[in-house]
Amino acid sequence: MTAKTPARRRARSVTRNTLTPSFINNMNSMQIASPARISSRTASTAVNDSPNPFISQSKSRNTSPVKRTVSGGIEVTHELKRQASSGVIRKGGIESRMNVVKNDYIPPPSAPETKVPRRSKSTASLRAEAQLEGDRFIPTRDIDSLAASLDRLAIQPMSSSPGHTARLAEATGINLHGRILSYHEAPPVPTDKTLQKQREAVAPLYARPGELPSSTGTVTNKSRKIPTQPERVLDAPGIVDDFYLNLISWSSQNVLAVALAENTYVWRADTGEVSHVGEAPQGSYVSSVDFSNDGAFLGVGIGTGDVELWDIESSTRLRTMTGHQAQVATLSWNGHILSSGCGDGSIWHHDVRMPRHKVMELNGHSGEVCGLKWRADGELLASGANDNVVNIWDGRVGDVAEGSRGHAKWTKRNHTAAVKALAWCPWQPSLLATGGGTNDATIHIWNSTTGARLHSLKTPSQVTSIQWCPHKKELLSTHGYPTNSLMIHAYPSLERVAEIRDAHDSRVLFSTLGPAGDVVCTGAGDENLKFWRVWELEKQKKKRAPKENNRLTSSRTGLMTIR
Repeated sequence: MTAKTPARRRARSVTRNTLTPSFINNMNSMQIASPARISSRTASTAVNDSPNPFISQSKSRNTSPVKRTVSGGIEVTHELKRQASSGVIRKGGIESRMNVVKNDYIPPPSAPETKVPRRSKSTASLRAEAQLEGDRFIPTRDIDSLAASLDRLAIQPMSSSPGHTARLAEATGINLHGRILSYHEAPPVPTDKTLQKQREAVAPLYARPGELPSSTGTVTNKSRKIPTQPERVLDAPGIVDDFYLNLISWSSQNVLAVALAENTYVWRADTGEVSHVGEAPQGSYVSSVDFSNDGAFLGVGIGTGDVELWDIESSTRLRTMTGHQAQVATLSWNGHILSSGCGDGSIWHHDVRMPRHKVMELNGHSGEVCGLKWRADGELLASGANDNVVNIWDGRVGDVAEGSRGHAKWTKRNHTAAVKALAWCPWQPSLLATGGGTNDATIHIWNSTTGARLHSLKTPSQVTSIQWCPHKKELLSTHGYPTNSLMIHAYPSLERVAEIRDAHDSRVLFSTLGPAGDVVCTGAGDENLKFWRVWELEKQKKKRAPKENNRLTSSRTGLMTIR
């Protein structure tokens, strides 16, 4: 290492000695544009002897061609030489005046870029949007072009056994050259009005309406709730599933009467005792029952057309009143007058005190009378029948004798189905509520004084009975298929306060209100009687006893008072 050191120093000294004044003068006389203009001989010598570490020392590099000089030469000063020898040129020196790049590259103008919209995962792809103008799920093309595009779905009869395929297609009624899946136009509107009416008539049977917005289907507001389960259930085997009959009645003495086929039973709510009252003649059945106003007597209608009068205490039949030519579907009491609605459309008034019981006949219906109700004061009688007619009769007639015939005060034909549900309002006697059957399913409220219809309410199914609440402005309606429900409506708004869906396994046909006005008993073809507490009794305020100054009336003596 020590022997080579003087040789390196001598080589460096030789390199420095080559930059003599005469050589510098020769360089000043030259016009250069770049370092590459040096001749090949001078360049090779400078490369081998230059101390600049950034210049390659390889001898195999080809020599640069001789460059043509350009105008605009720069004078090489001592400062420039010093910077060139060190290999570093500072910014701000002579290099800032050198125009190295004569012509910069400018790319040709390109087409304006289209902004690609960002799409979420739920939107269709851009390619699909370019191919289809409409929605990707719902075709918007016309039926003809769409049907032409579905030719791929045609059945291909090419198989190994064409005979078997032809026989199979003939047996199943499939066209081999047709499409299995295809779009068709909407069916034309039926021109036959009879067919259209039939479709509208059966529409309620196939459309089950939505129930009330609540978890149990019985609560409509925060302040009003009714139980969804009955308080008591009684078995009623053999009860007749007939819309036109009236088979239960609740008396003012808290006794319930129910007709089961040909037998009549009473159930005492106070004790829970059940007793058999009587039996219909052989080959017949009980079609209606109704208690007298005082609850001491029970009227029983028979399918043969007879009307029987029974004493509840002794369970004895007092008399049988005949004359009807068809079944007695409904009964209603007014004092000592028992009115009966018959299957031939007639209404008879029976005076139970007289041997000749028939005192009047009312003919205002052409169909079976299935609804009959006297007002509490006995002045008006409402009747409904299978002819879709509601009649209001005036009971304050002059002479009532055998063979007398009455005429209806009001006749209403707004219902489009049989009218069985009838109810007089207890706190406003002029109001009458009526309900229609399956084809109608509407509740109407009438003013019996003026004959005007005050309110109407469309319900989801046939109305089988109506009950007014005696101490609150509400009414209850029972319904048949498809809801089999109990509904409570406010009056006069007729808003649905509460509803019990599927109260019975079959349509709710009968209902009666208890003497207290808080419990409703319902009967249905599922052979059950259910008791529902739909209304709460009003709490009576206790009257405070007057205070006296006597010492004997102290709290201590009050505890010993017999109440």
